[in-house]
Amino acid sequence: MERPKRGDELELTVDDLAFGGRGVARANGFVVFTPDTAPGDTARVRIRKARRRWGEADLVEVMSPGPGRITPPCAFVPDCGGCRLQHVDYDVALDAKRRQVAEHLSRIGGLDGVDVRPADPALERFGYRNKMEYSAAPGPDGQLHLGFHRRGRWDEVIDIDPCMLATPTGNVAREAVRQWAVAQGLTGFDQREHTGFLRHVVVREGVLTGQVLVTIVTAPGPDEVVDLLADGLPSQVPGLVGIVHAVNDGMSEVTAGLPSRVVWGRDWFEEMVEVEPGRPVTLRLSAGSFFQTNSRMTGHLYRRAAEAAGLTGGEVLYDLFSGVGSIGMALGSLSKHVVAIELVPEAVEDSRGNAERNGITNHTALAGDVRVVLRENRGQLPEPDVAIVDPPRAGLSGGACRRILELAPKTLVYVSCQPATFADNARRFVDGGYRLEWVQPVDMFPQTPHIEAVARFTRA
Repeated sequence: MERPKRGDELELTVDDLAFGGRGVARANGFVVFTPDTAPGDTARVRIRKARRRWGEADLVEVMSPGPGRITPPCAFVPDCGGCRLQHVDYDVALDAKRRQVAEHLSRIGGLDGVDVRPADPALERFGYRNKMEYSAAPGPDGQLHLGFHRRGRWDEVIDIDPCMLATPTGNVAREAVRQWAVAQGLTGFDQREHTGFLRHVVVREGVLTGQVLVTIVTAPGPDEVVDLLADGLPSQVPGLVGIVHAVNDGMSEVTAGLPSRVVWGRDWFEEMVEVEPGRPVTLRLSAGSFFQTNSRMTGHLYRRAAEAAGLTGGEVLYDLFSGVGSIGMALGSLSKHVVAIELVPEAVEDSRGNAERNGITNHTALAGDVRVVLRENRGQLPEPDVAIVDPPRAGLSGGACRRILELAPKTLVYVSCQPATFADNARRFVDGGYRLEWVQPVDMFPQTPHIEAVARFTRA
C-alpha cells in the first residue's frame, strides 16, 4: 500500500486511545491518529497531516461503533473543546489512561516493568470542577457567547448552557453574569478585531465549604457597569463571597496576574481538604492561586501521596513546589515537621497564613526557587526523610532534579499531572540512585484525556 497523503480517505479500525484522547489505528504499519473515535470503531477518516510513518486525520463517519463507544450526554460535543472523551465508555477511558502512563515510562523514560496500578476512578464523572474559565465573544448574529472555544479555533466561542463539568452552583454563577452582561448591552471581546468589553468569567468554588468567588475580566472601560454586579449577583449565586474585576488590555487571553480590584465582598475563598477522617484542613485561596480542580478527589489524591510517603508520624517531610501548602498541611499531622518551598511569594504568605489558621505548628514555609533555597539553607534545615514534589505540567527542570538528588531523601513522592514529563523526570531519579517502586494513577479529570499519578521512589 502506498503511504497515505493529505486528503486521502481510509477505512480503519481503531485499536486504542493515545494520550490526548485521539484514537489510534494502523494501515499497513502507517499509524493514524483520529479524534472523536473510540476503541473498536470502524471509521472512515480523512488524512489531514501525513508524515513518513504516521498521520493525523479527521473523522468522516463511524461506520461501525466499537464496544468502547457511547453516546455523549452533552449536547455541545464534539464542537466544544472542553471534553475529549465523552464518547468513550468511562472504564475503557480509565484503562487507557493507565496504559498511557506505563507507555510513557517505557518509551520516554526507558523504564519497563514498572508496577503501574489500575487507575483510581473519580468519585464524580460530571459536575466536579471547582474552577471554570469561560471566554466571552460575539456570536454570528452579534449576541453574547459565553463558554469555551470551538475546537481548533482561537477566534470562535461556543455558547454553553449548561456545562456538564461545572457544578450546579458554577452554572448558576455563569448564567447570572450572562444576564447582567445582556441587560447592560455588553459585547464579548472579538479576538480578531480587538473590540468589545467582556473577555472572561472565572468562577472558583469551595465545593466542600460552599464558598464562591467570581472574577470578571474585561477590556479597559467603565468600572461603573461592573459595579452593578454587586446589586444582583450576591442574591443570585448561593455562597458568593466576592466579586473581583480584572482588566486585560493586552492581546493574550490571560485571566491571572492582571490589575484587579474588589467589587464586592473579598478576593479570596476557602476550601477544605481531608486526609485523616475528622481532621480537615481549611485553605484560604486567592483568585489567582493554584488548587486542584477536583475538590472531592483532592483528599483521595493526598491520601495516595501519604501512602507513597509511608508516613508514621516521625518523619521530616519536604513539600517542594508547595503552592499554598495544601499537601504539606494535609499531611502535617502524619509528620514530625514539614518544610514547604515555593517560588511565588504570595503563595508562601498564603501557606503561612493557612498553617496559622489551622493551628499547624510543625510547618515552615520558605519562598524562593527550590534549587536556591536548598543550597542557601543547607545545614540549617532538618534533613528530610521524605520529599514530595508536585510540579506543573512542564515537570522538574534538570537543575531541580539534581538538587533533589543532592538532598537525597530516603523516600521521594512525585505527584504528576503530565505522563511525558513525569517519565523524563523518573528516568533522572532512577539514574540518580532511586528505585521506582510503583505508580498509582488517579483520575481527577473525567471526560478529558488528563490523568494524575502518584509515584513512590526509594533510595537504593
